[in-house]
Amino acid sequence: MFTIKTESPIRENRSAESTASIQLVGFRLAGEEYGVEITKVQEIILMGEVTRVPQTPAYVKGLINLRNMVIPILDLRLFFGLSEAKPTEDTRIVVVSLHGKTIGVIVDAVTEVLRVGKDQVAAPPPTVIGLGREYLVGLVKLDDRLLIVLDMDYLLTKDETANMGSLDAQA
Repeated sequence: MFTIKTESPIRENRSAESTASIQLVGFRLAGEEYGVEITKVQEIILMGEVTRVPQTPAYVKGLINLRNMVIPILDLRLFFGLSEAKPTEDTRIVVVSLHGKTIGVIVDAVTEVLRVGKDQVAAPPPTVIGLGREYLVGLVKLDDRLLIVLDMDYLLTKDETANMGSLDAQA
């Protein structure tokens, strides 16, 4: 287990808007690369035993006890409609804050922490936005690869996040 110290990834200096940068935590999911703002990530932990909660959506894998705090765990593959994968030694749980609640999301692997200029983040294509994927911030071209930037605040609605938070009350 390792913890990422967060610092504000967005500089608020308006005169330097073109040089403003964002710091992202990169991860892999079904062969694609994604990134989330480091300020949303509390920590990254090894995949461990998850206690299943009955009558929850398939993407809700269950609950874990993280230092005496019970947090719900989402499988990001299933949430995105991808096929389920067995955990490997690279599988991680990224612990994030959504709407004031702490939630863990399972990813195939955490790849890197990188800083990109705000001007490097291109808007997602209109065909993707039209599918109601409001959690997509944009795309970053990195040498020979593409990074999909997610906005964790829009991953789940406030009601869905509140319902996830009620799972720990059932435990």
